[in-house]
Amino acid sequence: MTINQISVFLENKFGRLNEVLSFLSEAKIRVVAATVADTSDYGILRLITTDQQKAFQILKSHNVSANVNEVIAISIDSCISKFSETVELFTKAGISIEYMYCFSIDKKAILVLRTSNLDAAYDVIRKNSLNFVIESQLINL
Repeated sequence: MTINQISVFLENKFGRLNEVLSFLSEAKIRVVAATVADTSDYGILRLITTDQQKAFQILKSHNVSANVNEVIAISIDSCISKFSETVELFTKAGISIEYMYCFSIDKKAILVLRTSNLDAAYDVIRKNSLNFVIESQLINL
């Protein structure tokens, strides 16, 4: 139930994000979800696209430093308490959330997260009747 996410390492250089995204745009690849984190030396662009394999190959062909990671996506009601309640479930189970980002669609929040233990995270999701979001669902948003 994991989703492949592309992580792109970006030099902290003006216009680099635009350049990388234009490679995907030119290849007619739509970005479904994205987040950028930065340090003083570089940034990390995390992407879910309509064609992860093609996107990865396009980036590599342009000598962009990227890799593919497995993440989990879950759908929750988009309300104030549901976000914190969901994170609390993982915390109580002793699972570290390494990073997370989210977006909303149709009054639902989609949480994309990478955890310290995928199997334990699956157990939390199942035991608490949370809704997995699979890659094909994200691609068709």
